[in-house]
Amino acid sequence: MSESFDVRKSDQPFDQSRSLVAVIELSQASWLVGGMVPGLKRRPLKKLEPEKEKLLALLVGWRDEALTAGHEIERIAVACESGRDGFWLVRWLRAQGIEAYVIHAASVAVSRVHRRPKTDRLDTEMLKRAFLGWLRGELGHCSMVTIPSCEEEDAKRPSRERETLVGERTRLINAMKADLTRLGICNFNPKQRNAAKQLESLRTAEGAAIPANTLAKLLRDMERLQLVVAQIKAIEAARLKRLERSPQEEPHAMVILLARVVGIGTETADMLVREVLYRNLRDRRAVARYAGLTGSPDESGSKRREKGLAKAGNARVRRGMIQLAWRLLRFQKDSALVQWYRERTADGRGGLRKTMIVALARKLLIALWRLVTLGEVPEGFILRPAL
Repeated sequence: MSESFDVRKSDQPFDQSRSLVAVIELSQASWLVGGMVPGLKRRPLKKLEPEKEKLLALLVGWRDEALTAGHEIERIAVACESGRDGFWLVRWLRAQGIEAYVIHAASVAVSRVHRRPKTDRLDTEMLKRAFLGWLRGELGHCSMVTIPSCEEEDAKRPSRERETLVGERTRLINAMKADLTRLGICNFNPKQRNAAKQLESLRTAEGAAIPANTLAKLLRDMERLQLVVAQIKAIEAARLKRLERSPQEEPHAMVILLARVVGIGTETADMLVREVLYRNLRDRRAVARYAGLTGSPDESGSKRREKGLAKAGNARVRRGMIQLAWRLLRFQKDSALVQWYRERTADGRGGLRKTMIVALARKLLIALWRLVTLGEVPEGFILRPAL
């Protein structure tokens, strides 16, 4: 499980005279490294090829320069911005004994006085200021990203790949239906097993056969559809095998427990566990905030209103929880959460059901978090028998 720490500020005392601070502006072609080295009047800035060994050599060289200037370095703190490169570099630096972090890209404040110039050099200075404030323990400068292990990152792949494949399956089906509708064929289901064999017997609204180019495209789309469906089934079968092979392992036990709740399937349970419930979250507010199910207040003087969802968290979890909240109304009718929702939407005001379903999704996510961490079954929930 990922290490838990306060992402808003550092809890360690910061002695700038004994600390080497560096930030890295990552890009595909090069890395720009900016540092603050005790004893040096200059602000070192170095462009490197994207190679981890050269980065480590640069940090060691700056440490030696500080030692020559009479400052013994007890702490090397390095940070980079979250992005395409992921977390591999930070994990590697930590393995070398260097304190490394990933700054949440959207948490760094930028000036709005004028149109902001943007270069790698300016971005490095901005990251350096934000990182120094975070190291000093001051709130509001930036937030860090919790670094997952390689195994935790890999565990998310099946669920995310399946989501992509399901979207591709829907796209292919809709494209084939659109091609057929354009010819006046509206009662054909391309999802049938023998759909490809039936294409040649179909007739357009004018009574003619499907044109050759359109027929060839439909056949190719059906081949892709069969491949996508087979890959979805393979992912689902592999997941079930993993759960059967080690059901007592902590994430697998969480998935099995969630799947016992009537209305939650294995796919939804696996997504929730891998994306949010297996993380070391501080409290229920952190759980709701991570899913982006918290509000955005707009207060000024006597004006009080809500601008809607913050949407600053995990979009997959947010979409999944809102869908699950609608599903809960059908499968857990007698639960306390559903009764809470029914009481507040009884007057049937327009738009109120959609607003309150978000609140229900937030409460439901917190209830499921307590279920898998504390074993507290939500009041009135129906569970399937344990296998």
